[in-house]
Amino acid sequence: MSSVPGTQQAAPPSSPHLRRTLGGFQVFAISFAFISVAVGVFGTYGELLTSAGPVGIWLWVAVATGQILVALVVAQFAARIALSGSSYQWASRLANPRIGWFFGWLTFWYLATAVVAMDNAMASQAVMPLLGMPDDEGTARLITLVVLALQAVLVILSTRILGVLTTAAVGAELAIVGVLVVVLLAVAVVTGNGHPENLISRGVTAADPTYFTVGGGLMAGMLMGLTTLVGFDSAANLAEEAKDPFRSVPRAIVASVVAAGVAGLLFLIALTVSIQDVPAVSAAGSPVAAIIRGQLGPGWEAILLAGIAFAIFGAGMVVMAACARQAFAMARDGRFPAARLMSRVNPRTQTPIAATVLIVVVGAVLMVALPGAALLQLIVAGTILPALIYGAIVVLYLCVRRRLSARAGSFSLGRGELPVAIAALVWIAVAVVALVTPPDALVPSLVVVGLLVLGAGVFAVMLVRTPAVLDAEPEGGAAVDLR
Repeated sequence: MSSVPGTQQAAPPSSPHLRRTLGGFQVFAISFAFISVAVGVFGTYGELLTSAGPVGIWLWVAVATGQILVALVVAQFAARIALSGSSYQWASRLANPRIGWFFGWLTFWYLATAVVAMDNAMASQAVMPLLGMPDDEGTARLITLVVLALQAVLVILSTRILGVLTTAAVGAELAIVGVLVVVLLAVAVVTGNGHPENLISRGVTAADPTYFTVGGGLMAGMLMGLTTLVGFDSAANLAEEAKDPFRSVPRAIVASVVAAGVAGLLFLIALTVSIQDVPAVSAAGSPVAAIIRGQLGPGWEAILLAGIAFAIFGAGMVVMAACARQAFAMARDGRFPAARLMSRVNPRTQTPIAATVLIVVVGAVLMVALPGAALLQLIVAGTILPALIYGAIVVLYLCVRRRLSARAGSFSLGRGELPVAIAALVWIAVAVVALVTPPDALVPSLVVVGLLVLGAGVFAVMLVRTPAVLDAEPEGGAAVDLR
């Protein structure tokens, strides 16, 4: 399929369509906010200390390198198809709609669980400690529901509001990370409280006999990077609302991973060097906050928690918007439950209201129906889903790359496309092994299998009731350029 020249009218010619309001930096901010280095490190640093020890921070470099390879492949697709739904659109148009449907199904559930995980972490790890509230799962879930509802209201009101708040959240996050890196290292040098030996220490894992085995502590240490450096393709999910998407979206995808990789490594080094008592920090409920409090005092801890809460709120808005656009894109093609309702775009706000409210409903059901352990397993399963999705995207690219040609002035790997794609595929295989081999990964893996089985059931119903919607793709207009 080819397109008419031009990049400004990148929504499909058939209604409903979205409004193009996001500039280049806002598109970058959306991907960076989803990744959210400060949030990811804040939430997983303790697990790293107890599984791989302080020395495990260097695994971040390997994960960042691998994820950059994946981002380069993803950007190749984003430079040619600028439609909401990202991988769902790419697979549907370049392979066939049936394969694309499963891309979309897995992506929807990954995003839906991710926003719940982010908001629940915001409630328990930032808001409640900041307000001096005692640790209580029920309170955390209630706060999570309130945050979900507030995010939905803001996402529905305007994509412009989403862009402004996301940009502000990214600015706050970068400021927090930058200031903490400088201040922590300066304090460590001036006071002599720095411990560079931590950078090569196994800490509480020193006596672990399974440390170097498959699924052991060292491999488990990769989880911090694998759960943080994902979601960079969220910019592609909002491509129909981006200005000049064939250029801005691919650049945002790659730049966000590179920026997050560098910022995250500096943050991890500063934190690790600042640990004065490795066993005590490893046992703390919030290790990052404990390090800040120990080196800088409770005032800095409060500032950190407030900034982290705002950053998580912005990241959650991005995930919610991306998930709503995923449901909207599939519903617009008649391939999502309640398709007519989910594909409606409000004429005043130019946003898909029903698809956004659906994310709140999903979150509410998860909060109410799942006990603590079950909810945790579902959230952990959300770390496996993106690896599978990215692996499928790379395989798709290797299968169809000969049909794709570079658009003048847009992102392209040129002669490097094949080696980059092969290296990305090898990396994803390593990542999947790291995610599914730990002993506690069995239940999350079964959750993923369950989502696939559920998807197969929904797909079978569609084949019986509305088989025609899976036969061909609607015209993509200027949003598709495969010349």
